[in-house]
Amino acid sequence: MAKGRRRRKKSREPALIRSAEMIGWALGGIEREIMATRDRLSNLSAQAARLRAQIGPRQATVVERVDSAMESVLPRRKRRRMSAAARKKISEMMKKRWAERKKMKK
Repeated sequence: MAKGRRRRKKSREPALIRSAEMIGWALGGIEREIMATRDRLSNLSAQAARLRAQIGPRQATVVERVDSAMESVLPRRKRRRMSAAARKKISEMMKKRWAERKKMKK
C-alpha cells in the first residue's frame, strides 16, 4: 500500500438501513412540497374569491360561466384521426409529387 492511503472503514449500519433512511428523507421532502403547494392553492383560491367579490355579482356570474364553459370544453378535446381512405389519398398525391420532382432533377 502507498504511504498515506488508508482503507475506508466499513460502516456499522447495514446498507438497507441507510437506503431506508434516504427514502425517508426523500418522502419528507415530497410531503413538505405537497403542503407548500396546498398552501399556495388555498391562497390563490382566496385571492380569486376576493376578486370575484370586487367585480360584483353580475360580472362574477359571467366569469363563472366562462370558467365552467372552459372546463367543459377542455376534457372533451380529442385528437383527430384520419380515415384510411384519406391516408391513402395523401400517400398517392405525395408519391406523385416526389416522382415529378425526381423527373425534374434528371
